[in-house]
Order: sequence, then C-alpha cells, then structure tokens
Amino acid sequence: MASSDKDISYSDLKSLLEKGSGFVVDVRTKDEVDRGRIPGSIHIPVENVESDMSLDAAEFQSKFGVGKPSLDCSELVFHCQMGRRGAVATEKAKSLGFKCARNYAGGYKEWSEKGGK
Repeated sequence: MASSDKDISYSDLKSLLEKGSGFVVDVRTKDEVDRGRIPGSIHIPVENVESDMSLDAAEFQSKFGVGKPSLDCSELVFHCQMGRRGAVATEKAKSLGFKCARNYAGGYKEWSEKGGK
C-alpha cells in the first residue's frame, strides 16, 4: 500500500519545513494535537478532511488563518500519530483533486522520537 509517490520521509518533511515550504495537515484528534505537534501544521481531524479541504479559498483562509493549498500543490502533506489516518486523509484529498498530496507515514510518533522541532 505504501508507495514513494504517496509517502514522504522524515528527512524530506524536515527539509521542506526548514525551507519554509510544505503545507502540513495534522489529522489527529484535538487531544493528540494538544500533547504536541509538528511546527507549522494545521489541524484538520481526519473526519473533516473532505469538508474542510472542499471549502473555497476565502472560507479556508478564515477558518485556518492560512491560504488554501492549490490542487497541484506538491508540498501538501497529511500526517497522524503513526501513519494510518494520514493515509486515509491523503486518499480523501486525492479524491478531491489534490493530485500531489502525500502522507508522512512515520507520523508524529516518528517526528517526536527523532526530535524534529
């Protein structure tokens, strides 16, 4: 199921964030996010991915305080705690037309273990 065009590695994600690029969506629960998060990520619970990623640009900006990624955004990354919900969210985004959406399969668990800050 995991394939390189759908997943992004820890080092690639860290590199994107260090460059100030990357649009990272945390699909965990609010309680999980409150315990720690990848800096710069926005929180959209997995069950809201379809509705929130379908918002028009103005509604998205108003709700999340950031511009909505374009359908061809090559730096759109979803993640959860260990990869499974992130994969579900990535597939939901792809079904909405975000053709380059990727999953950070290592999730917040790997991020925090490797000290990614």
